[in-house]
Amino acid sequence: MPVDIVVMKAVNAENAARAAEVRAVLNQSGVLGLNLMSSPGSGKTTLLEAMFKHWGEDVRSCVVEGDVFTSIDAERIAKHGVEVIQVNTEGSCHMTAHMLKEILPRLALENTDVLFIENIGNLICPASFDLGEHRRIALISTPEGADKVEKYPKLFSVSHANVISKADLADVLEFDIAAVTKQLKKLNPEAPVFVTSAKTGEGVAEFCEWLLSENKETDN
Repeated sequence: MPVDIVVMKAVNAENAARAAEVRAVLNQSGVLGLNLMSSPGSGKTTLLEAMFKHWGEDVRSCVVEGDVFTSIDAERIAKHGVEVIQVNTEGSCHMTAHMLKEILPRLALENTDVLFIENIGNLICPASFDLGEHRRIALISTPEGADKVEKYPKLFSVSHANVISKADLADVLEFDIAAVTKQLKKLNPEAPVFVTSAKTGEGVAEFCEWLLSENKETDN
């Protein structure tokens, strides 16, 4: 599928109001909005690809890809036949609800079950901005190191679920999954923790099942 690229700048004013408007549109359309947050290279796009393969045509998805520059990730998503729009912020370290509100009319929400918003790779800024999503998902990958939960607690404390990605590399990188899971649960007891590997398929089905169960509850 062709990639639609939109260049946008972050605007902080009235973000909460725009987020409420976005959520209202998603609710009216019966679409579950998911905000994926993590550092660059944590595996957000790769996890999405694994999920699309797992779901096949059973779940209709679309993606808003946030990046500072380029459409590399959007082009990867488009190869799966999934509707995708690339948002380039050209310097801003996060997306805003204003950006998403401007994008929604370009998406075929009437043919969508789940909207994925792949936020800018950053462990600080995205955690402070409501985009109008229903659920926030935070990722930590094994190559990043286990200290990221303690260094950037807000990202993992405001999430509705936390994902440990690239689990297949844990042993060689001496990443203690059990210890990090314990840290995440202590910081955010209500959020489930999913251990995943897009390479081996570990945890992908479980994460997908959880998302579909959340689709029944579209309150923020």
